[in-house]
This record gives sequence, C-alpha cells and structure tokens, in this order.
Amino acid sequence: MIEQTAKAYATRKEFYRQFGRKSRGAQMRRRFLKNKTAVIGMILFLLIVITAICAPLIADYKGVAIKQIRSERLQPPSARHWLGVDEMGRDVLARIVHGARISLVVGILAIGVSLLIGGTLGALAGFYSGWVDNVIMRAMDVFLCLPDVLLALAIVASFGTSQVNLIISIGLAFTPKMSRVVRAAVMSVRSNEYVEAARSIGARNGRIILRHVLINCIGPIIVQVTLYVANAILTVSALSFIGLGIQAPTPEWGNMLASGRDYARDAVHIVMAPGLAIFFTILSLNLLGDGLRDTLDPRLKQ
Repeated sequence: MIEQTAKAYATRKEFYRQFGRKSRGAQMRRRFLKNKTAVIGMILFLLIVITAICAPLIADYKGVAIKQIRSERLQPPSARHWLGVDEMGRDVLARIVHGARISLVVGILAIGVSLLIGGTLGALAGFYSGWVDNVIMRAMDVFLCLPDVLLALAIVASFGTSQVNLIISIGLAFTPKMSRVVRAAVMSVRSNEYVEAARSIGARNGRIILRHVLINCIGPIIVQVTLYVANAILTVSALSFIGLGIQAPTPEWGNMLASGRDYARDAVHIVMAPGLAIFFTILSLNLLGDGLRDTLDPRLKQ
C-alpha cells in the first residue's frame, strides 16, 4: 500500500512539474489580466516603484531634495518646481520621489520581517496543532489586543527612531496578524492527500512544511502580504507624522505632512503632494491585492 501511494505521489509530482505549472500559470495570468482594476493597480504601483528607483536621476538628493533656498520658500507649482517649494525652500517633487524610496523600503522590509517571524510561528501552529498551536496563538492573541500603530509606537519609542528600529517595530507589530493568516492557510491544506503521501515515503516534517504545505497555500499569503505592505507604509507615515518615524531633514511622506501642516492654508501644495503620494500608493496596493485574491482563489475558477 505504501509503495502504491509513493508511486502515485511520484507520478503526480512529475506530471505537475511538466504540464501543471505552465497551464496553471497561464490560467492565472489570463484571469488577472481580465481584472481591469487589478491591472490598473499593478501599473500604478510599478510606476511608483520605478520612480523610487530612478529618484537620483529625477532629482539630486543633496543638491535639491534637502538643499534649502530661503528666497524661494512657499512658492507654488511652476515650470521650475513642478510641485512647488516647501516652507524651508526645498523642492517638493524631489522630496516626494526620494521619500518614496524610504516609504517603500521600510514598508516592504517590515512586512518581510513579519512574514519571517509570523509565518514561521503560524506554520508551526497550523501544522502541529495541539499544545504547540495553543501556546503560539495565545501569545499572539496578547499582542492582537493592541492596535498595530500603538504596538509599533511602543516598540519604536523604547528602542529609538532609527530606520532599522522602525522596520523591526512595524514588522513585530504585524507579526500576530501574519501568523494567523499563515496558520489558517496551513490548516486548510495539512490534511490533503499529497501531505499524507509525503509522510508515507518518510519525508520529515520540516520538508513537508516547506515543500508541500507552504507552497500550496502561497496564494492567500501573497494576497495578505500585498495588503499588509499598504498598511505598513501607512504606519510608517503615521509614525513619522507624530515624530517617531523618519526624522527630518530626511524626506518621508509622513514627516512632510507634519512639517507642512502649519502652512496648509497659504500653501496647500506642501501637504497635498505627500498626501496624494500616500493615497495613490495605498490605493494601488489595495487594488493589486484584491486582484490577486480574485486570481488565486480556487473557488472563483471557472
């Protein structure tokens, strides 16, 4: 019986390797491209990422983004300064594009930290269940009692406001939610036949989790990661706005809003530009996440 199960498992794995991956990938690609809002979100997010990567080509950091020209302060948008000049005489467009690098890097790395820690804990809890599940999930429930921003605020206030501390604090703040997402995904596939077949041929639990369980629940995890990156970027901006995130003169959308709020009535472009940058980034990631959810959800297959 074990030999027949192992043979069927090997045959299925070889068939999927040769034919399944290509067919499944083509189907998901077609379904994603049919979702117009998801395509718009992807294009918009790619434009933001490309702008952040090419920020040094768009504007010099030291010469424009943080250089103060007092004689030009609070100037409205013009041919020379497309988004105007802030209260310190710095070009707003230059600060927006350089601030995009920081917001995206911190947000993505923070969710990477939460995925590494929370994903590991969630996978262990969902796969082993029993007392392992109870211990891990009860610990996560304690942290879930606090809002994400408040938990990140407490951590970054304790360890300092450096960029590394900000990444770690936001990553730890999102760890409880990430662990629950991974746990639910793992529990939905841990009893499938291919897991039992892998056990029957002597595969170790670590290999089963990495090669057979997580790889088959990667869809919902990717969707949640996309949405959590949007929340992490919003958290970065919120912490910078209250003075516990990225510190001036380093450009970041949150501290740009904070420094320009006193001049919003006379020079609305100072706060409108970073506000729209945050808005379009969050919007693109949410549209992309919704599109990925519709694409990867097996219940929506025709």
